[in-house]
Amino acid sequence: MISKAEYAKIVQKNSPKSKTRLNCLKAFLIGGAICALGQGLLALFRALGIDGLHAKALCSVSLIFLGILLTALHLYDKIAKHAGAGTLVPITGFANSVSAPAIEFKSEGFITGLGAKMFVIAGPVIVYGVSASVIYGVILFLIRQIF
Repeated sequence: MISKAEYAKIVQKNSPKSKTRLNCLKAFLIGGAICALGQGLLALFRALGIDGLHAKALCSVSLIFLGILLTALHLYDKIAKHAGAGTLVPITGFANSVSAPAIEFKSEGFITGLGAKMFVIAGPVIVYGVSASVIYGVILFLIRQIF
């Protein structure tokens, strides 16, 4: 019979090496590149003479479009395979989560496939986002009334 210390040594020797640092670096770099692209788009729209509010809206719409386009071309998953959470945080990740199920189930029809499956992943996020914003708004309103 082997001791716990010997067993722990064997487990440590035979366990795969952690890739946490590399994964964090890739997520940071690819997520940062997506954000830098967004900042570049914003600067481009501003340089074209579009006012700040409209430039920000165009930037968001452009990033959503690119996320959906890359999802439809089956490229977003390849990028996400390396970037991990780096592709989930920006708005492109949300666009991917809405469009991927819709694209996958489009063969089932527009209502039962595309329409129903579009909110499988994004539905809870939308519900949480709306609910949280209402709750935070009420809290902010109450705080302003008290102080």
